[in-house]
Amino acid sequence: MLSRRQVLSTAASGATLASLPWPAMAQGKKDSVVLAMTLEPPGLDPTAGAASAIAEIVQYNVFETLTKINSDGTVSPLLAESWEVSPDLKTYTFKLRKGVKFQNGEPFNARTVKFSFERAAAEKSTNKDKRTFADMESVAAIDDGTLVIINKSLDPDFLFLMGQATAIIVEPKSVDGNATKPVGTGPYQLTVWNKGASVTLNKWDGYRNAASIKLKKATFRFISDPAAQVAALLAGDVDAFPRVTPRSVLQFKTHAKFQVVVSGSRAKTILAINNKKKPLDDVRVRRAIAAAIDRKAVIEGAADSYGVPIGSHYVPGAFGYVDTTGINPFNIEKAKALLAEAGVKTPLELSLKLPPPPYARQGGEVIAAQLAKIGIIAKIENVEWAQWLSGTYGNKNYDLTIISHVEPFDLGNFAKPGYYWGYESAAFNALFNKIQNALRATDRAKLLADAQRMLANDCVHAFLYQPQWITVANKNLKGLWKDMPVFVNDISALSWS
Repeated sequence: MLSRRQVLSTAASGATLASLPWPAMAQGKKDSVVLAMTLEPPGLDPTAGAASAIAEIVQYNVFETLTKINSDGTVSPLLAESWEVSPDLKTYTFKLRKGVKFQNGEPFNARTVKFSFERAAAEKSTNKDKRTFADMESVAAIDDGTLVIINKSLDPDFLFLMGQATAIIVEPKSVDGNATKPVGTGPYQLTVWNKGASVTLNKWDGYRNAASIKLKKATFRFISDPAAQVAALLAGDVDAFPRVTPRSVLQFKTHAKFQVVVSGSRAKTILAINNKKKPLDDVRVRRAIAAAIDRKAVIEGAADSYGVPIGSHYVPGAFGYVDTTGINPFNIEKAKALLAEAGVKTPLELSLKLPPPPYARQGGEVIAAQLAKIGIIAKIENVEWAQWLSGTYGNKNYDLTIISHVEPFDLGNFAKPGYYWGYESAAFNALFNKIQNALRATDRAKLLADAQRMLANDCVHAFLYQPQWITVANKNLKGLWKDMPVFVNDISALSWS
C-alpha cells in the first residue's frame, strides 16, 4: 500500500453514570449500530456540495471509489483491483474489479468511471474538486475492465484523491437523484432520511461481498447540542459519536462501558478572512487580526486543548511541513500599530459568521473578546449549516468566519479563482504549479515550505490550530478508525464483540 477536558453542564452530567440504563449491553451481540453526527448534510451527493457531513454518511457505505483511503492515510484498492503509473506520474492505468453492479442493477465498468470523471470536470459541475478532474487530459475506457487516465500535470497525491468522496463512481441513469436517493456500488443502501433527525442505511444483499458485512443496519442521528450529545451516549441511545464535542470527554474516559479514541487529523481550523472586503484587502489589517489572537487560548476555549497551533494552511505530520507560527505571533501592541499604519480608525465593526459546530461557536466567543482589545468589534452571527454553505461559502457574504478545512491536500484552494475567501495571487499560483510538477520529493518538500511561508506572510487568514478528533463509543464496538485523514464512517469495518 502507498503511505501516507471540564465536565459539561451539570444538566448533562448530574445523573450518576453507574445508575444510567444500558440497553445495548443487555441485548447481547447486535447486528445494527447507531452513530451520531453534529451536522446534518444538505444532501447525500458528495459531488454536489462541499459539506464534509455528506461523506460521513455515504462514502464507502453507499458510494465507492477506485481507491480506498485507510485510517493510517495509506491507499488500497477498492473498485480498482490494481494500477500502473507511468514514470512521469501522469498516466494511470487502472484494472477494474469485475462483476460489480450498482444498487439499481446497472453494471459498473470503465465507461461508468469515464462518465463520472467527465461529469465532475464539466462546465456546470459543482464538484468542489472540479480542478482535479479538469486536469485530466483524457479518460479512456479501453475495455470494460481497463481505464487509462492521462493527467495534464503530475500529482503525487493522485491515488489518494481518487479515494476521496468527490471521486465517487456514479451510475448515469440515477445520477440526477443522488442528493436524495443515492445509488452506488457500496454495501449499504439508503432506507429512510428523516429530515432534521436521522438517516438510516440497510445492508444491500446484492453487494459483491455481502457475507463479509457484519452489520445489517446503520442509523446516523443528528445532534448538534453538546449536552444532548452527552445525554444520548450516556443513555445508550447512541453507540458511537465520532468527532464528539471535546468538552464531554473527561467523564467518558473513566467509564468502563466506553472507549475514547483521540485521532490525529490533517484538518486546519482557521479564522477565515474575506480578502475582497475592505479594509480586509489590506495585508496589514489581516496581520493585525492574526497578531491579536492568542492561539493557545483559542485551542483551550474552542477545543479543550485538543489541538496544535498552526501558522499556515498545513499541519504537523504532513509531508514538507514547516513551523510558521512565528510569522504572525500573538502581539497586541503590534496589532494596534498595524491597524494605525493601515489608517484604520477604531472601533472597527466586522461580521463574524459562526456555523453550528462547538469549535466555531466557542472559538468565536474567545476570538471576539481578543479582537475587542485592539478595537475590532466582531459582531457574532450564529448561522445554521445550510446558511453558512449558501451565504458564507457560496455568496461570500461575510467578513470573518471560523471553519475547519478537513481535506488533507487542499493547498490548491488558494489557487482557485473565485474561492470563498477571495485570495488571488499570481505568485502563489505559479508556486503551486511548481509543486504539482515537482518529480523529486526533496524539491516538492522545499516548494511546499515556500508555499506555507507565502500564505503566512500574506496572512490570508488567522490560521489557528490543527484539531484532534475524539470518538466516544460503546467499548464493544470494534473497527473504529484510529486516525482520520478524511471524514469517513466506514460501517463495513464495524462489528460487535
